[in-house]
Amino acid sequence: MSEPVNRRTQFGGNLTHSRPLALRKGASLATALSLFSLLSAMACIAPAQAAQSPADDSLYSIESPRSSHALLLGVTHAGARLVTVGDRGHILYSDDQGKTWTQAKVPSRQLLTAVYFADDQHGWAVGHDAQILASTDGGVTWTKQFEDLKREAPLLDLWFKDASTGFAVGAYGALLTTTDGGAHWQDVSDRIDNQDQTHYNGIAQIKDAGLFIVGEQGSMFRSHDEGQTWEAVKGPYQGSLFGVVGTAKSNTLLAFGLRGNLFRSTDFGDTWTQIELKGARGPLEFGLSSARLLPDGSLVLVGNGGSVMRSTDDGETFTVSNRPDRIALAGVTSDEKGDLILVGQGGVHVTSPTGAELVQQ
Repeated sequence: MSEPVNRRTQFGGNLTHSRPLALRKGASLATALSLFSLLSAMACIAPAQAAQSPADDSLYSIESPRSSHALLLGVTHAGARLVTVGDRGHILYSDDQGKTWTQAKVPSRQLLTAVYFADDQHGWAVGHDAQILASTDGGVTWTKQFEDLKREAPLLDLWFKDASTGFAVGAYGALLTTTDGGAHWQDVSDRIDNQDQTHYNGIAQIKDAGLFIVGEQGSMFRSHDEGQTWEAVKGPYQGSLFGVVGTAKSNTLLAFGLRGNLFRSTDFGDTWTQIELKGARGPLEFGLSSARLLPDGSLVLVGNGGSVMRSTDDGETFTVSNRPDRIALAGVTSDEKGDLILVGQGGVHVTSPTGAELVQQ
């Protein structure tokens, strides 16, 4: 497989089912970032494969003093620690709120697309070759739990209920689950009626409601029973959706995608309202790639063009700002002071919670 530059390379673009084909999980990352190379092979996934031998360093990501400035696609918390993942199997962690970063030793050189921690110790990362990596020490060390080389397609997002039970989603309608912390992963793609095998780009838990998946062609699916059964949802948009996030309010979620398209539902997807994102220069037309519900209850979205959007009213309205460098952003969280930790093109970027280091669009 040719080496991609971005889990969503050109953070955008609608996906087709030609091969090879490009895939991304955001909206047009920039021509400098390459697209996912995908081949469809929805064969049954074998049991989790053994971790690679630690004796062979060629199987591990290459350590680099510039790794915190390379392409990074996901960031999250493992307790007070920050953990980020990205290109060439790079996983980094910070114990000083993002001031300095340490590169973990990772048994992969594939592009890693997302990371999730169920608690301060147990975390997982997913990426190309359907790889799933796991950590039991807060992101310091990692083992490979699963990969499927024949699938030749990436996993793009994941969610865990606790340290035992979780799901991973990805290209061509891939849905994997574990109930034993990843010791075994099962392909349960057939739980969802997705005959077109549209790509799943995001999965999230919605407060007091259940799980929600979004993907290409505006596809939406929801589960009221923690992923045991799923139903299709008639969505408001036919373009690609790159992510979904629950708000602090029961049954309320936001789905987002190409060209600044953002939709809000207060009834777990039964009805939708389009949310206008408008800055000083008019409506936002950059693709939206990631969102985070912060501890203070505010919502932050990021995307192409250095776009940063914040809502303090449960997603009804947003202020829109852009970084002066207009780089593509792929992930966001906050530190203990409320400063934003942004990742994407150029690695890690820290900005104030008030947007003082941003310029209004």
